[in-house]
Amino acid sequence: MIVCSCNVLSDRDVRETLHSRSDRPSVASVFRNMGCEAKCGRCVRSIVSIVDQHAAARLDECGGSGDCDSCRADGLAA
Repeated sequence: MIVCSCNVLSDRDVRETLHSRSDRPSVASVFRNMGCEAKCGRCVRSIVSIVDQHAAARLDECGGSGDCDSCRADGLAA
């Protein structure tokens, strides 16, 4: 499904970008990693949702022990 019409990015594109990351990136960081930038901003909610799903899946993988990069990043952000 296309999540960003301006850059013609699909949810699959976003998920592939997140696959190699262990942190919870910002939307701007996701765009930078894909070599583009947000234009109109209508896609931000969709991309945030995908990032949240990715972070939740990573948390499920580590079990919330606090040992993974995602848990440490969440602790620092709090």
